[in-house]
Amino acid sequence: MTNTPRTAQAPAAPTIEELEEQQRRLVFRRFTEDDAWALGSLLVEMARQRQAPVAIGIHRAGRRLFHAALPGSTPDNDAWIARKRRVVERYGAASYLVGARFRAKGTTFEESSRLDPDTYAAHGGSFPIDVEGVGVIGAVTVSGLPQVRDHQLVVEALERFLGE
Repeated sequence: MTNTPRTAQAPAAPTIEELEEQQRRLVFRRFTEDDAWALGSLLVEMARQRQAPVAIGIHRAGRRLFHAALPGSTPDNDAWIARKRRVVERYGAASYLVGARFRAKGTTFEESSRLDPDTYAAHGGSFPIDVEGVGVIGAVTVSGLPQVRDHQLVVEALERFLGE
């Protein structure tokens, strides 16, 4: 009998209802450059604790406010950040939620969105920066883990940052 290391089971994919609930409650009162730095720094700290090989991006109104590439991440992660962020900007919803809505209809984002998959990716990891009374003004994005884990890392950071 060989002694093989145990691997953590992949987390269960959240339901559409759970994803929508996350989006309803994870709303900012305001979002400044200082907030982007603090949120990005929190994500870096969380990713380092988990030794997660991720890249992190925070954008507001087409402007990059924060970027970090941790050990093990690659230039491909930066491309994924851009593609997932564009989905949030276009749909005003988390990239994972957008993909889940297409799957619930029995199709995929790539098959049915009529958008270039080299430009848009409805994979988990990008979450809208939604400001009370304003709406979606940007996105916080993680890339480098399986999409459910990318999404969960962002949500956990937002919950901590917003004091939930």
